[in-house]
Amino acid sequence: MTAFSYQLYSSRMFPPLGDTLKMLADLGYAQVEGYGALLDAADAIDALERGLQDTGLAMPTSHVSLDMCRDDPARVSELAGRLGLKTAIIPYIQPDDRPTDATGWSAYGAELARVAKPLADAGIALGYHNHDFEYRPLADGHMPIDLILHASPDTVLEYDVAWAVRAGADPMATIAKHGPRILSAHLKDIAPAGENADEDGWADVGHGTMDWPALFTALKDAGTTYFVMEHDKPSDHHRFASRALAAAKSF
Repeated sequence: MTAFSYQLYSSRMFPPLGDTLKMLADLGYAQVEGYGALLDAADAIDALERGLQDTGLAMPTSHVSLDMCRDDPARVSELAGRLGLKTAIIPYIQPDDRPTDATGWSAYGAELARVAKPLADAGIALGYHNHDFEYRPLADGHMPIDLILHASPDTVLEYDVAWAVRAGADPMATIAKHGPRILSAHLKDIAPAGENADEDGWADVGHGTMDWPALFTALKDAGTTYFVMEHDKPSDHHRFASRALAAAKSF
């Protein structure tokens, strides 16, 4: 049976963290995924470590900034030892930092390859998490996500399927092309057009327009290990967490 995970960013507007972790454990989650703000300060890290110990939840993956992975791999290794982290995932590229052509995207991928080496030496894999812009073709037809992964062969992909769909991409094409590289997938859903405006047009997993039963099967068949529930702006994180888990168990 799949051990489902939950991206804690989904609950950032519903403190305290300890209550969120207890809620997730009570609902039946086995894992969580961290994000940058939980790793930035000593008290936040202490609270996360204590919450994981108290609930028995594991945290095999976390979003970690490129700056930390590149400039302080020893810090990432320390956090991995405390939190059980196995894969550090680069979460986002700010608009001003995004390359604009194929050469730039290939150079970014090459940088990830350099960053991955000291982490790998410490037993930590490096991952990359997409949004929509990596799935928008460049003027020459290249797709940024393809350039990143080609230039960084040891970097795994955390596939945020719904963001790729929002960019107009065919998710099955990515699974067919990069399936063995997809270590983790974000299970996120898109509301029908005009609905859930207060939640930025997202929906609870299994309650939107995404064909998640078919996608889940394809990802499992491709070898995806981690399935992480995420909603960028839920109005009720308990509703989202419970409905998403129930839906995923039915896939």
